[in-house]
Amino acid sequence: MPGKPSLLEVNAIFASIRAGMSLPVKRWSVLAFVFACFSFASSIAIAAVEWQVIKVNGHDYLSVDNISKFYGLPAEVVPSGAKTQAEAADHPLEFVSGSREAIINGARSWLCFPLVEQEGKFLVSRTDVAKTIEPLVRPHRVPNVGKVQTVVLDPGHGGYDKGQVSRYGAEKDFALDVARRLRPILQAKGLRVIMTREGDYFVPLEVRAQIANAARNSIFVSIHFNATNDDPNATGFEIFSFTPQGAPSTSDSTMAASFRNTQPGSSVDAQSLALSACVYHSLLGHIPEYDRGIKRARFAVLRLTKVPAVLIEGGFLTERGESKLIANKDWRAKLAGAIGIGIENYRALPVKKQPPTLVADYRREAKSAPIDPLVSEGNVKEADSSLIELVGRSAFLPPQQTSTPSKRASLESVPIVP
Repeated sequence: MPGKPSLLEVNAIFASIRAGMSLPVKRWSVLAFVFACFSFASSIAIAAVEWQVIKVNGHDYLSVDNISKFYGLPAEVVPSGAKTQAEAADHPLEFVSGSREAIINGARSWLCFPLVEQEGKFLVSRTDVAKTIEPLVRPHRVPNVGKVQTVVLDPGHGGYDKGQVSRYGAEKDFALDVARRLRPILQAKGLRVIMTREGDYFVPLEVRAQIANAARNSIFVSIHFNATNDDPNATGFEIFSFTPQGAPSTSDSTMAASFRNTQPGSSVDAQSLALSACVYHSLLGHIPEYDRGIKRARFAVLRLTKVPAVLIEGGFLTERGESKLIANKDWRAKLAGAIGIGIENYRALPVKKQPPTLVADYRREAKSAPIDPLVSEGNVKEADSSLIELVGRSAFLPPQQTSTPSKRASLESVPIVP
């Protein structure tokens, strides 16, 4: 994939020029060095003017054609209301007129703002080019991406908070089982693994974030299962990372066109989206579930973490067939294996210096090399002693509460911390 210079690379070149001028080298070599650097800098200037910013109601947009030419990727815009299918997409970039829905490299992704049309051109917000398209198309170029020593696994809910419940069991138990199966897979890859909970007890949401923030070079992976009261036939995977500053979350569809959120963003937003892409492509590539997309949200566990963080929704407990799959231990082992491969691909981004394996690649490989996850139940213990030492025993005491909170309340109840 063609590489375009960034502002950081421009600054580095001129820093090199200044450093080169001060070195005690022969005059001719200094001149040659300066000439070469300025020649390269000129090519950067030419590349920089490729972006043609278009103002719409005071906000910056870029045309789909401009984006396509910059990345060297064919792009298409389908009519509003069209039913997009990732596996049927003919282009690496596919947008929907008037919508936030897009297909990027074969997986459904959700923009912060909808596509707009002006004077015959389809336009994407500048925020989305920087915060959505760039880290999804070129995740290997995100600063500090893939720097992982510790994976903090967060099985959702626990204790009095059952999460969603199906006829086969509770979300809290399924999430914990997936995390237990995933732990030895990651450990076998040389990663340190911390569990935010080891057994059936509730850990406050802010404590889960504290655990991740305190760990060295960590990423945070929260495991959940989905549910809905609106559509009993809803199925599929989706994954969330934190919403960028100034943008609405994916669920805020009614405000997407004009809403400019003033809540704080995250300094690791790009790394989190890159992690989302790596894990999500592996999930879809190994398990034939409906693609609900790479999304954004301000869930408490994402909002309060200061490290790359994602929240996985591994299917619907309100759909009869999918809830039965989730209740199957072999299926959960396969889910854990797919998450593990995605995390490993995220860690490999700075090494390979190229985009991660995509869903289509996984599906081709799966026929000859299916997942064979290392499965181990492990020992169940009520709390890891190192975690108790880290955040204090009082954090693990059960709250004085008699009613069972809803899933939305448990995910979003913690106040926003600037």
